[in-house]
Amino acid sequence: MNITVIALGKVGLPVAALYAARGHRVTGCDLSPAVVNAVNAGVSTLPHEPGLAERLAAVVSSGQLTATTDTVVGVVGAEVVIVLVPLDVDAAHQPDFRSMDGAFQTIASALKPGTLVILETTVPVGTCRSRYLPVFEQGGRRCGVDFFFAFSPERLQAGRVERDLDTYPRVVGGIDAASAARAAAFYAGNFTVPVITLDSAEAAEMCKLAESIYRDVNIALANELAAYAAARGIDFMQVIKAANSQPQSHLHRPGLGVGGHCIPVYPYFLLNDAETAALTLHARRVNDGQHRLAADQIEAALGGLSGRRVLILGLTYRTGVKETAHSPALDLAAELRQRGAITLGHDPLLAVDEIAAAGLTSVDLGRPVSADAVVLHTDDPTYLDFDASTVAGCAVVLDCAGAWDPARVTARGITYLALGRPARRPPVSEARP
Repeated sequence: MNITVIALGKVGLPVAALYAARGHRVTGCDLSPAVVNAVNAGVSTLPHEPGLAERLAAVVSSGQLTATTDTVVGVVGAEVVIVLVPLDVDAAHQPDFRSMDGAFQTIASALKPGTLVILETTVPVGTCRSRYLPVFEQGGRRCGVDFFFAFSPERLQAGRVERDLDTYPRVVGGIDAASAARAAAFYAGNFTVPVITLDSAEAAEMCKLAESIYRDVNIALANELAAYAAARGIDFMQVIKAANSQPQSHLHRPGLGVGGHCIPVYPYFLLNDAETAALTLHARRVNDGQHRLAADQIEAALGGLSGRRVLILGLTYRTGVKETAHSPALDLAAELRQRGAITLGHDPLLAVDEIAAAGLTSVDLGRPVSADAVVLHTDDPTYLDFDASTVAGCAVVLDCAGAWDPARVTARGITYLALGRPARRPPVSEARP
């Protein structure tokens, strides 16, 4: 088949390469000349996506995948168009449709009769029918006759796209029955996972929101319980292990917050539309407030933050994924600076200029470093054996990843803090000034 993938980002590029590797002729469209040039050279822009570099080089070399900045050229010959333009929210938590609107206008201008268009980007409920169906219907075209339009949410995480595509069932909802059938047949012909066809595009759109909100709420529950446990002198890590021995309990670990393009964003698609969604709203407030609780802990332990140097290890939102969108580590850094601290940062996935652009001073852990406190955000292998006592002046550690041994930290004269755990202080004779 001739397949066109719109937007070659962290999901679009692996998806395009996968379809090409399965024998289809794929055109990838992206507005970035740098991305298009890299793809046409067979060079992956996502070095931490397993297997992508090799697959991309192979399908570009064979001619199965090409990329272009001209979306019209990409769409005009397509039998299937898959839209993966990212949708984020602005400072007021409203969805920013500008890029997606532009993409759909262009797709509509080049759409040939009989083309199947599938939107896979997570969107607010009703987006396909109310926002983009009228764009396609201009000029008297009819859905289910002249073109086909369906929604099928991507259900995957960066860093494991191929695995997730071949693991989780595809959920499909069409604007009409004919569109749903076309989309379901397309996925069934390309994947061995089950295809779940829902009654409408709206049901499929809500499915993805429900999945994301479920996770956000459960993370918020863990964070709320962790705060209560710490206030009562209880180690919540022990509580989690014991509680989850009961098969109906699935408590998550507490953390610094929720990052990435998905979970911090999608609940607002519901909140902007629902008359009441108190639980979803509370979960967002809890998770969005975790970095302030962490700053409170550090400030209390140091006796103030003005002029204090705080080193944050791990700045991406998740271990092993080069993505800083909505990263809780960066939220914490901004909060610390607002309180007068000087923020230092290190991440094995980020370059010095990328760390500087995020507002932190990059440090080289292979050279002498001085800081009053060290925050461990991700459990990257680089940090698992890191000894905070090698940081000159370090008196406090905040272990947000739960990856360091408290006894080992306090034995070196450093106060150990963690979310959901009481503070553990070194013996007076060993405490650092």
